[in-house]
Amino acid sequence: MNHIPILGVVGARPNFMKMAPIARLLQNHRRFKLTLVHTGQHYASMSDPFFRELGLPTPDYHLKIGSTSAAEQIGLVITRLVPILRKVKPRLVLVVGDVTSTLASALAAHKLGIAVGHVESGLRSFDETMPEEINRRLTDSISDFCFTHSPEADVHLRREGIQGKRIHRVGNLMIDTLLRLQPIARRSRIQEQLKLKRNGYALLTLHRPSNVDHEEDLRKFASLLEKIGQLIPVVFPIHPRTVQSAQRFGIWDPPPVALRLIEPLGYLDFLKLQEDARFVMTDSGGVQEESTVLGVPCLTLRDNTERPATIRRGTNRLAGTNQKNIIAHVHRLLSGDLPRRRVPPLWDGRSAQRLLDVIEKSFPGD
Repeated sequence: MNHIPILGVVGARPNFMKMAPIARLLQNHRRFKLTLVHTGQHYASMSDPFFRELGLPTPDYHLKIGSTSAAEQIGLVITRLVPILRKVKPRLVLVVGDVTSTLASALAAHKLGIAVGHVESGLRSFDETMPEEINRRLTDSISDFCFTHSPEADVHLRREGIQGKRIHRVGNLMIDTLLRLQPIARRSRIQEQLKLKRNGYALLTLHRPSNVDHEEDLRKFASLLEKIGQLIPVVFPIHPRTVQSAQRFGIWDPPPVALRLIEPLGYLDFLKLQEDARFVMTDSGGVQEESTVLGVPCLTLRDNTERPATIRRGTNRLAGTNQKNIIAHVHRLLSGDLPRRRVPPLWDGRSAQRLLDVIEKSFPGD
């Protein structure tokens, strides 16, 4: 029997967590064959461990576009992906998330008349200064299948004129990966290695351009973290982008005692630290979702979020970027004023199966 070819594209760590459950279901599938393409948009040091831990297959193709400007990345992805699309001839190209690779791959497929499926469709921050917001909107506009993970995502798409037959609410694929690997992550020894105690530290991620690319902004966060460190130790697996900015501006040289700067972690070690943290501070969308399912209080260090479900139903609070406001939120958490955990519907570990059900009905075979 000839398999129906599907091509999946990943480019950065959040993509890997969402593609992994799809790849597992398509492995040795009786009707579909997955070809996996890695654009190489992310830093290799942050990509390679994730592939191993998530059980993702070795990519069939690696575009090696590197960490250059968004415009250059779009051009490189399209130029290098088009010959692969012509060779593989997929019936469907699956793109995930909102990174530059997502938009570029969707454009390449769309121009060749290949159906596009967008995983995590319909997220909106309504902040068009964020590159991700533009990527999301444009990708959704040319996607034949908009796979959403929340009711508000459906609403956003309909308001933008996306036909209802293109919208499929399947749930949150990132949570499929979290629930599958959580028992393994709990065996991690990362806490012992860092000499940390459960609930005895705050976990931080900080990497968005609006927070780390400009000296004034990063210095404000450095001052903020020093103050928070006087209340509770802060563990900071520092992103390469943030490292580059800190070195350029001479920040955290040396870091204050209560700020534990460590190398980026693999998925399992980070999940372990996240689950056992007193609270999390982040500018990452994925961490907002993970902490909601884990029941860990989260402070989002941004003025907006494309994941409002984590605030309405989860453990997330939008703390903004004002130092006084963030400190006030920290004091609330340390005093026991904790958000109530309610997991959004369909964040149940079966989202990839629902997505595959849609594909099976849409591509019944030749």
